Amino acid sequence: MSEQQHIKLPEGSIEKQTNTLNLGPTHPATHGVFQNVLELDGERIVSATPTVGYIHRAFEKIAERRPYYQVTPLTDRLNYCSAPINNIGWHLTVEKLLGIQTPKRVDYLRVIIMELARITDHLICNSVIGVDSGAFTGFLYVMQYRELVYEIYEEICGSRLTTNIGRVGGFERNFTPAAFQKIEKFLAEYPDVLKEFENLFTRNRIFMERTQGVGKITGERAMNYGFTGPNLRAAGVDYDVRVANPYSSYQDFEFSIPVGTTGDTYDRFLVRNAEMWQSLGIIRQAMDKLKTLPEDVFHADVPAYYLPDKDDVYTKMEALIYHFKIVMGESEILPGELYHPVEGANGELGFYLISDGGRSPYRLHFRRPCFVYYQAYPELVKGAMLSDAIICLSSLNLIAGELDA
Repeated sequence: MSEQQHIKLPEGSIEKQTNTLNLGPTHPATHGVFQNVLELDGERIVSATPTVGYIHRAFEKIAERRPYYQVTPLTDRLNYCSAPINNIGWHLTVEKLLGIQTPKRVDYLRVIIMELARITDHLICNSVIGVDSGAFTGFLYVMQYRELVYEIYEEICGSRLTTNIGRVGGFERNFTPAAFQKIEKFLAEYPDVLKEFENLFTRNRIFMERTQGVGKITGERAMNYGFTGPNLRAAGVDYDVRVANPYSSYQDFEFSIPVGTTGDTYDRFLVRNAEMWQSLGIIRQAMDKLKTLPEDVFHADVPAYYLPDKDDVYTKMEALIYHFKIVMGESEILPGELYHPVEGANGELGFYLISDGGRSPYRLHFRRPCFVYYQAYPELVKGAMLSDAIICLSSLNLIAGELDA
């Protein structure tokens, strides 16, 4: 829908006419349910007014009415392209509150899952940038490997998209041999696919001309907005939570932080591609480290917070009591206030938690990186062409579920 507006100019000047265009909330090119009201001079964007809240689900308020154990499924619905990172970030936050120290094997298993999730998120973002520049082949090619990662999730927890993977203290079950076989299959096959994907786009003249200089932002402006993750690193700032505040034993791994220079769509594409290579290296290191650790450890020894085996629940009174207390939120939770960040696929995903010792969080705030990026969108597209607005939106990797919460 569009309507015409008239810009009043000084007397004697020729009157200039602009159009108002609703980009979204249900436009297929927005890749999510959010709206931008664009003022256009021809195809040139004069101004943009973003609108949020179309799928706001009041997660933070719901969390205040749920036991800690039942908050995990809410986090799935934030960035659903990399749900396991959200799940594990929440578990780490609760473990920090309770003072739970997880075994090294749990840390390494979590790192494998989180890096797989980072790869699936980045491959979706970068292949969609290709689609929005007119190239559909790359999207179809890499999507089969997202499906392979989803098969790994399915083998581990039974779910694919909204995973509810893991528990406070570790995982609900050990990784099966089939899960490790599928991880090895992914590590063996995906590097060649990623290399071909880069060959399709990185030095492609059409792709470069469509992305270079589009949605450009300086490192200083990005930091002023509160950017984190690949979008900040593309602007030349090498901040990564995994290095600044290591969690899940990330300090045990060797990896570099890809950094761009221009902060435009092209650099955001390059940074995410480079991060996929780093994630593959981290997963390989984690798989090698697991070989030196006992194979039967997959959770911390915290019976007050970790669900007992189902066989024990059916046959032992103590296990039945613990099961009931954990599921119904009757386990003792310490009072406290803390903030715990993880390096989500889109940037710093933080959980600000206040506990008053009750069965539910007194207050839980999700620090969603997409919400921060979207504030800068009007500045990024001002003066650009309408088609640039689409591809800029894709390069920021705005996920509506994370944006609205």
